[in-house]
Amino acid sequence: MEEQKKTQGEAGGDSLFDGGFDTAVPERPWATLKRLWHTAQDQHLRLLVVVLSVVCYTALAIAAPYYSAGIVDLLWENIQRAQGLGEAFVVTWRQGGREIFVLLLLYLGSWGFYTLQSYLMVGFAEQLNLRLRREMSEKLHRLPLSYLDSHQTGATLSHFTNDMDKMSEAMQYGILRLVTSVVLIVGSVVMMFRFNVVMTLLFLVFTLLSMVVTKLFSGVTLRRASRRQQALSQVTGLVEEAYSGRVVIKAFCREQASAGEIHRATEELAQATEKADFMMNAINPTVRLVNRLGQMGIAVFAGWQLLSGQLTVGVFQAFFQYVNQSAEPLTEASYVINSMQSALASAERVYRLLDAPEERPNPALPQRVDRARGQVEFRHVSFSYENTEQGTRTEALRDVCFTAPQGRITALVGPSGSGKSTVANLIPRFWDVEQGEILIGGVNIKNIATTQLMDTVSFVFQDTFLFYDTLYENIAVGSPAATKETVVAAAKAAQCHEFIERLPQGYETRIGDEGVYLSGGEAQRVCVARAILKNAPILVLDEATAFADPENEYKMQQALQSLIKGKTVIIIAHRLSSIVSADNIVVLQQGRIVQQGQHDDLSVAEGLYKNMWDAYTSAYHWKLNKN
Repeated sequence: MEEQKKTQGEAGGDSLFDGGFDTAVPERPWATLKRLWHTAQDQHLRLLVVVLSVVCYTALAIAAPYYSAGIVDLLWENIQRAQGLGEAFVVTWRQGGREIFVLLLLYLGSWGFYTLQSYLMVGFAEQLNLRLRREMSEKLHRLPLSYLDSHQTGATLSHFTNDMDKMSEAMQYGILRLVTSVVLIVGSVVMMFRFNVVMTLLFLVFTLLSMVVTKLFSGVTLRRASRRQQALSQVTGLVEEAYSGRVVIKAFCREQASAGEIHRATEELAQATEKADFMMNAINPTVRLVNRLGQMGIAVFAGWQLLSGQLTVGVFQAFFQYVNQSAEPLTEASYVINSMQSALASAERVYRLLDAPEERPNPALPQRVDRARGQVEFRHVSFSYENTEQGTRTEALRDVCFTAPQGRITALVGPSGSGKSTVANLIPRFWDVEQGEILIGGVNIKNIATTQLMDTVSFVFQDTFLFYDTLYENIAVGSPAATKETVVAAAKAAQCHEFIERLPQGYETRIGDEGVYLSGGEAQRVCVARAILKNAPILVLDEATAFADPENEYKMQQALQSLIKGKTVIIIAHRLSSIVSADNIVVLQQGRIVQQGQHDDLSVAEGLYKNMWDAYTSAYHWKLNKN
């Protein structure tokens, strides 16, 4: 099932090989590399073959120019001899043909080994990404809500998308470029020294100069790319604001003001992009200019040596093959290094997710709870929310004590932020209490196995959540082993059978982009059907009818009557009229219980509940006054 949930991802950095820069720098590169090596332990044989392929490729790539020098000199010598004898020169198998064939085999072998290593690295990268994505998906289901609440959804999603793409790109291209470039450069320089020391020194001088130029340009480019990213984030935020707030913008005639803000931000983005792109586009031509000047100097010197007989034609052309073979990797060095840094930084972010503290494990000796004993008891419970990113804690509950008896309705009321939802979320151990204990059927929830605990508690939330799947499967989530008859019975009890039957494909109608979208009231009743099918002894209702229209609210009330029979019901209420018949009303304020009792008593006693009830009834009877 796919989740019917819209999330906003973070904008990732431009791809290196598309000409962008990523300013991320890994904090512990060697430790991360070691960990990646361990993660890819089942692919070490593949990497060994890659290493052998790299060795063979570079050996052949270095040998080919050296061998070509002898061939060119041989052919040149034979051509001169033939001209001296007044004969036409013809390449035959014995006269140069065999050597040319061997040279062709060297080039074909080099191409073959490069193709092999590229193919193997693509497979390696995708298999590693597959394993990491699988580990992350499993990890997400083991993370506590405290982690998910303190980390942006987009940031977490970017680990599955942007970070994995950067790692894959670097492994498929960056690593190969880096390894082969280093070996080719070293091997080529060694062969160049064998041919001519002076020309090699000239090459190294200009190479050093090009590296200095690249370093200077890269530093400026990174700074400008960072400013461009900031400008892009501002534009993205303003556009998102304009889209999400379009109704308010139109209602208050803010169209021109909003468009003006976006226009100013886009102008800043255009200026920042222009500067960044200019520097980006200027790097390669500048570096190539330095390289060309170096090659011109080498060519002049080589020409003088060629004319003086100190250098052969074969060595001349072979030397320049080595120059080209070395110059291009050096030109790309900054890009390759940036790619590797970005990939390692992405890997670090992925491993930080995988290393995040998980939910408490199941107890060593779990205790079973009798489903017929669903009483919930809070004993001196205190709890604080922890923001792991900011390193802060916010107190939510302090010394909370109350009992929700089996078969009774307990309501939680209070101002926003008083701790009502926190109480509800502590019951299934979405978070763990810091002090005190919570008991279900007389058993501490920390001593109950997670699967049984989840089987004991059902939720109907204010905000509905449906999967991108059929309506049947959305209801059957409550009990995967349920028969079609029981699913339909649950739908009827939840007052949603009629509208489901009117849909084109009935219960097989899909939810989402490729199917239908339900109204808020219809979706809520599907969630109630799911809870009815689960038939858990404890039911938590988080203002389940808050946003329903009158017709849907009536049907929701009918559905909830079928749901709550014989259960321990805990209701989080903002609309006080919905809980006047509750057996016990727990009044919370700033994380403390300030009152408890029934409506008739609390509504006349001085205190927070009376103030809330008076405000509610005044608002109910309020009407517009034309005067």
